[in-house]
Amino acid sequence: MPLFGPKYTNVKVKSKKVEIPEGLWTKCEECGEIIYNKTLEENLKVCPKCDYHFTLTAYERIQMLIDSGTFQEFDSQLRSGDPLEFKGPKAYKEKIQLDQVATGMPEAAVSGEGKIAGHRVIITVTDARFIMGSMGSVVGEKITRAIERSIRSGIPLVIVSGSGGGARMYEGMFSLMQMSKTSVALAQHHAAGLPFISILTNPTMAGVMASFASLGDIIIAEPKALIGFTGPRVIEQTIRQRLPDGFQRSEFLLEHGQVDKVVHRKEMKETVAHLLEYFEK
Repeated sequence: MPLFGPKYTNVKVKSKKVEIPEGLWTKCEECGEIIYNKTLEENLKVCPKCDYHFTLTAYERIQMLIDSGTFQEFDSQLRSGDPLEFKGPKAYKEKIQLDQVATGMPEAAVSGEGKIAGHRVIITVTDARFIMGSMGSVVGEKITRAIERSIRSGIPLVIVSGSGGGARMYEGMFSLMQMSKTSVALAQHHAAGLPFISILTNPTMAGVMASFASLGDIIIAEPKALIGFTGPRVIEQTIRQRLPDGFQRSEFLLEHGQVDKVVHRKEMKETVAHLLEYFEK
């Protein structure tokens, strides 16, 4: 007698559903690969299949670059005001409070002093998770104070930029002023003969790229980082022309002379250490 026939058509086979705990796997945004989180962290949050560089938090970036136990944070008490009393779908104060809870950070930048392979540096890192890493009064002030500390102490300066928001327009002209303030401070830094290494990550855009991020003595970018002023879709819609493949990506900018070197995340600390050693000599 056949095993399958009319007699068996309504038989339901029960199978036990295997539940996988949340938070163990991450899907690569570039290739779709499912990556075990522990493997991803051990690989410095770089996809082992396609080499996609995931976004790092500011403190993860500091942990990656700065020698263990040497980082001393500055200006952590600074907080953003609301000079325009900005209202929208969400008020500016509400957006700040939500991102403070989500990121565990008071603002979109962390600055301090530490050592990279034994070399003392003043470092500032922006965090793209906090209002897109945009530059308001506090971020601009932290960067400017870091530049001034570098001048006073004679220690090299490193700034890691990751801003998809550019100038933070919730603060209006106060935000735009930070572009000129940081640029003037860097002009004084240059006049003092001190090195400034600018590291660009995905994305570094708009007012940040149009000010301090593009003024490094050495400009390094992570692979495939989006770097520019206005996004490629907006440019295409404006000029009504198709842009070249890879436009505004690190490799394209390297080819056209806007960045000095594209460096894989695994090689970033070693590369910066070699540059610091060169500057010291």
